Amino acid sequence: MSDLSTASSAPRLRRTLTLWDLILYGVIVIQPVAPMSAFGVLSNRGHGHVVTAILIAMVAMLFTGISYGRMARAYPSAGSAFTYVAQEINPGIGFVTGWSMVMDYMLNPLICTVWCAEQTHEFAPGIPVWGWKIFFAGVFTLLNIQGIKTSARVNTVMAAGMGAVIVVVFLTAIRYILGSSHASDPLYFTRPFYDPQTFSWSSLLGCTSVAVLTYIGFDGISTLSEEAENPRRNIMRATVLTCVVIGFLSAAEVYVAQLIWPASQAFPNEDTAYVYAAARTWAPLFGVVGVTLIVANFGSGLGAQIGAARLLFGMGRSNALPKSFFGAVEPKHRIPRNNVLFVGAIALVGSFLLSYDLGLNMLNFGALIAFMGVNAAAFLRYYWRAKEKELWNLVPPVVGFIICLLLWLNLSHPAMKIGGLWMAVGIAFGAWKTRGFREKLSFEVPPE
Repeated sequence: MSDLSTASSAPRLRRTLTLWDLILYGVIVIQPVAPMSAFGVLSNRGHGHVVTAILIAMVAMLFTGISYGRMARAYPSAGSAFTYVAQEINPGIGFVTGWSMVMDYMLNPLICTVWCAEQTHEFAPGIPVWGWKIFFAGVFTLLNIQGIKTSARVNTVMAAGMGAVIVVVFLTAIRYILGSSHASDPLYFTRPFYDPQTFSWSSLLGCTSVAVLTYIGFDGISTLSEEAENPRRNIMRATVLTCVVIGFLSAAEVYVAQLIWPASQAFPNEDTAYVYAAARTWAPLFGVVGVTLIVANFGSGLGAQIGAARLLFGMGRSNALPKSFFGAVEPKHRIPRNNVLFVGAIALVGSFLLSYDLGLNMLNFGALIAFMGVNAAAFLRYYWRAKEKELWNLVPPVVGFIICLLLWLNLSHPAMKIGGLWMAVGIAFGAWKTRGFREKLSFEVPPE
């Protein structure tokens, strides 16, 4: 069992984030241009049915998003999934869930550091890749040390910049599509949703399993519960709205790209397929979209470092990690500065040791474990232990859990092996730290 305390004289995180701030944070972490980098893979995997896969994936992740939002109402804590599972299921299982999230959240700024460094090197080859890695890891850390509102303002600027580029992409795409010789054919506009000549359920499901990854990161909103205004209401709203915004925006982005570059035509490079599709409508977009994707990864890395620092803070304050370091709050900016510096150091060192491809595969190992844990916690709290059994409290967590389990079981073998090693180390540490998980963890739900 765990102890729940509400009173503490220690410095607290400052509640300054509005609903709009939370939605912007979620959109930036997921990236408003999320499907662009994976467009080629999705198109080839789904034989052109990328829009349908994106929309199915949105519905699937909404179930998990509902579970996150509902648990944030009960526990508006920076510990997120760690707190939810520990409180509702078991502290030991909560630690395992939190440890899986630590891997997920630390890998995100790490792989964003690698990706931004490598792509920026293409524009400025005079600076070596290792120099750009130091630059990006340093900037992520310095911005996050300045406080949560500074990060929120940066998110607003980046969202506006990416939004402007997306608008330009849409405008040039519409001009190109309407000027196409196929514009008079109604079937031309429906093929991205359903093409009877190439459709198969196996290819659609395979595409959807990749498309779900477009939404990885929305759970980071729940780590800001202690810095959100009215978290019991706004966390769930922001989580669900973020999934919906990203879902429809992503669907629109891949829809126009599929019309511009049909699946029947091979891409010059699968990894940069969207850039080629955009350039077909207006040549300068090749460079513009490339730079935009760097900005998107910058925002994702910046936001992920915030989430990682808050998660470590929640675990440190609960004594799952050394409290004197991880549970400390810097009094001036009222942020977990030690954790921000720690995550920044991990991102920098790890960027020299881990490839982008492997990091991307490993990212989902921890995320999907956390998703399953949150769905299980929501099921127990709102359905299993409820006096009145309502269908609304049963369907979202059960469906969300099943989908996440199926996706987790289909991860790559290297990701499963390294992820399994990470979990084994974490479980061993947790057992030692809590004397075989018998020592009580202290969970604090701060005042609103």
